[in-house]
Amino acid sequence: MQHNSTDKPRDAEIRRFVRATYGVKGTLTLHRAALPWDMVRAPVNVMLSPMFLLIKLSARLADLCRLRWLGRWLATRRIFLTSDLSRQLESNLRGFFAQLDQRGISPAASDDEIDAAISSYAETRNAVAEITTSLIVVLAGLLIFHRVTPGVISLAGPVAHLRAQAQAIEDFALGSWIGRMWYGAFPTELSTAELFFAGLFLTGAASLVTTFAGLLADPIQLWTGIHRRRLSRMLERLDRKHAPPALEREHLLARAGDLGDVAAWLWRSWR
Repeated sequence: MQHNSTDKPRDAEIRRFVRATYGVKGTLTLHRAALPWDMVRAPVNVMLSPMFLLIKLSARLADLCRLRWLGRWLATRRIFLTSDLSRQLESNLRGFFAQLDQRGISPAASDDEIDAAISSYAETRNAVAEITTSLIVVLAGLLIFHRVTPGVISLAGPVAHLRAQAQAIEDFALGSWIGRMWYGAFPTELSTAELFFAGLFLTGAASLVTTFAGLLADPIQLWTGIHRRRLSRMLERLDRKHAPPALEREHLLARAGDLGDVAAWLWRSWR
């Protein structure tokens, strides 16, 4: 197997970049850029996630139907509000490419191709943050409610019920002790409004967790080599003049919890 003469120097630069960017100190610096406005953008981006998935799947479908122009157009649409954290990461990546170029080991790609690759890379990292949040939601459901909660929708019901039950016990006319026994035997019923507001609150909380989930996910991906391999794949695609995939697998995984919630809801509705 032949190795390009740029492989070793480039790999050294990749390792240097991921250590500096995603180590504990690096990710703290990166997430400092998220304050304060990314906390406002986060809930909006969560709501835009289904649209992002739909657009990317449509781009893939257009490619399969040989509508290349439509696939390219859809694939290059930016759906999410660009966060300050993403801007900082993209700036760091441009500095990384400048360093590669200075050493003569940069991919022979145009600025537009590099910008598209950087944008796709940043979106993929954001998807990993969403996956981290989904895992936290699942863990919370298992620890608190002893049930699998793949997404916010499935967690909203137990949380709303817990709150309604606690409120009903506290307001029971004969005292909370008797109220606890009464509502233990006859659980309070949830209103649609209670369920809606619980879901709304959890969505907002999950979006804030997602904003800072990289504080946990980045070092883990650094230690396991995921960040290095992802960056290497991006450079290899640029070397081969391949456009970024219409949909990285991380985006599908990020939506897996929501899709699981929807599937469970449809199943319960049709039973």
